[in-house]
Amino acid sequence: MDKERSAIINIGGDEYTLLLTTKATKEIAGRYGGLENLGDKLMKSENFEMAIGEIVWLITLLANQSILVHNLKNKENKKDVLTEEMVELLTTPLDLADYKSAITEALYKGTKRNVVSEADSKNVAVE
Repeated sequence: MDKERSAIINIGGDEYTLLLTTKATKEIAGRYGGLENLGDKLMKSENFEMAIGEIVWLITLLANQSILVHNLKNKENKKDVLTEEMVELLTTPLDLADYKSAITEALYKGTKRNVVSEADSKNVAVE
């Protein structure tokens, strides 16, 4: 898995890689209207239960991306995807608070652009 595009969390004693894929971005956009609205939604959730629901949904979505990629590449050795109920049963509210930073990290890594600039030869000083 591409470490530059992912973040790792622990759910119920197992490590899961949170990965922002195009598929996940599409689902987030469908639910929130775009990645830029996601932060507002998480920070301004009207109540604690709703905030938990949103974090569980996001964790499930992002953790399943790496599982789905694995399953696509390893048809004979498929892993089970997570469900929101599994995430709820295997975590505590304290875990979810920790996962918020992992979600942010995965989203940031998934959307950052690696820009490599070359020296602009047109601007070389001429003596």
